[in-house]
Amino acid sequence: MLMIKRFLILLSVLFSLAPGVYSQYTVNDARLRNIIDQYGQAEVTIPFSNNISLDFITRNVSILSVKDKIVHISLSPLTVDWFIQQKFDYQIVKIIDIKSVISTRNLNLSSAWDKYPTYTQYDSIMQSFKTLYPNLCRLDTIGKSVNGRLILALKISVNPATDGDKPAVFYTSTMHGNETGGFMLMLHLADYILKNYNLSPRVKDLVDSLDIWINPLANPDGTYKAGNIISLSSTRYNANGVDLNRNFPDPLDASIVPQKETVDMIKFLRKHRFVISANFHSGSEVVNYPWDRWLSKIHADDSWFNNISRAYADTAHVYSGPAYMSDLDNGVTRGAVWYTVIGGRQDFVTWELQGREVTIELDNQYITPEAQLTLLWQNNWRSLLGYLENAKYGIHGLVRNANTFAPVPAMVFIQGHDKDSSQVFADTITGNFVRLLYPGSWDLTFTAIGYNTQTRYNITVAPGEETPLVVDMVPAVNSIETPKPGTAALYPNPARTEIKAILSDALIGTVNLKIVNLTGVIVMDYNVEVSKGIPLLIDLKSLPEGIYTLICRNIVTTGTSRNRFIVIK
Repeated sequence: MLMIKRFLILLSVLFSLAPGVYSQYTVNDARLRNIIDQYGQAEVTIPFSNNISLDFITRNVSILSVKDKIVHISLSPLTVDWFIQQKFDYQIVKIIDIKSVISTRNLNLSSAWDKYPTYTQYDSIMQSFKTLYPNLCRLDTIGKSVNGRLILALKISVNPATDGDKPAVFYTSTMHGNETGGFMLMLHLADYILKNYNLSPRVKDLVDSLDIWINPLANPDGTYKAGNIISLSSTRYNANGVDLNRNFPDPLDASIVPQKETVDMIKFLRKHRFVISANFHSGSEVVNYPWDRWLSKIHADDSWFNNISRAYADTAHVYSGPAYMSDLDNGVTRGAVWYTVIGGRQDFVTWELQGREVTIELDNQYITPEAQLTLLWQNNWRSLLGYLENAKYGIHGLVRNANTFAPVPAMVFIQGHDKDSSQVFADTITGNFVRLLYPGSWDLTFTAIGYNTQTRYNITVAPGEETPLVVDMVPAVNSIETPKPGTAALYPNPARTEIKAILSDALIGTVNLKIVNLTGVIVMDYNVEVSKGIPLLIDLKSLPEGIYTLICRNIVTTGTSRNRFIVIK
């Protein structure tokens, strides 16, 4: 009744305006603003036209999905004005009152995983895992939300207090606060793994082999917008009205300002360098793999990504009804083929951190009704275990010093295959690495500061099997390469505090040097005199870990070279 009264008042105000003013705002616009004012968000649809207009839209608002030539869009208080100004022919999606979505008042009911907990109960459940299974898990805090709620992560491992000795994997859910099925699925999964460690050989093998991290709720302010319960007031956005899955550093857009939740999550991701990860959403039923950002780019490991995504969806098909997880290509899509995302987490992890992440859409309904939570579990729990098992396969290697056997933080790449940050790195502390690859025969090249580069040929990767590999690297004094015309030779690469560049004869003289990071921001820009045969020393101490492009341009001849290099700390 209150919403109707406010709506009528707003309409009467609009009708009282001068005709010229009223013509700028339709009755539909007034209704749209009223919905956002009450719920903090609204879903609208517009007809799909072409990729160019779709790209324009995704730069300004959050696209939810593209289905049957209809674009579904989520609007927040931050984006509604822009949307209205575009004068799209849009329809407002009716809000469905799901009466069963109420948080339980009884903590014991939550342990059945068919009731949504209050925020306080959620915190208690996570604490109880640590209390009940101290030898199998530890509770960590990724950070805090804008409103100060904890963003929690549970580590399940036979060595919960020690990081780095096993491949680390990560599940995270509900960075969109009103997509709640994954939230409950993650709590249920943590409980299932801990309870079944001594009962299920499959679960025991997973825990013995991996460090499993689970973050059930990445956006607590959005989920618990109403206070302490999950309701129709739960919103996609954080407390500042920002879509957190459009808020990660983007290689082509430097305008994104990360929210607190994003900054804390990035620190956590950088620290643990997960071998494989997935983030869970709702609104469709499909496994979405990189790239989201580029339609024109194909990931070097596209076949591998498609294979593991297909395995997740197909396993769900076996244990669910025939209609479940069947969107797009029967439950699988490469992200940008569906629609482009700017500032998404999946591509940030895969591009900048050299991880392997997918986005799993679990339910066509944003807020899964409590009556369907058990069915959601039955449809997905085997797929969830199977996806984690991918981290056990591929090439599991150790790179070490041939003389001392000390670990070597080498870059591991495949000539003619790797591109766009698909290479991986051996751990700086242990020297361990995992290279997840499609079955076949592969040649791996290893390069590290102070060591001779070497290549290991014809390494076999078999389906569902681990290929062990030990690489002993021989220390060597860095040699100066002879660059090809119009190029530069960089060494060492990866670099830590400095890198040397030898320029070809065509670039000798006064050179403008620029270093550009992955987001396109120029982080260094100065002129320098370069002599033939003398290496140009570039100080990298001020640069954080990441991937950069060095651009050298002779200011007289305008000859230019571009070289990519990597900084590790």
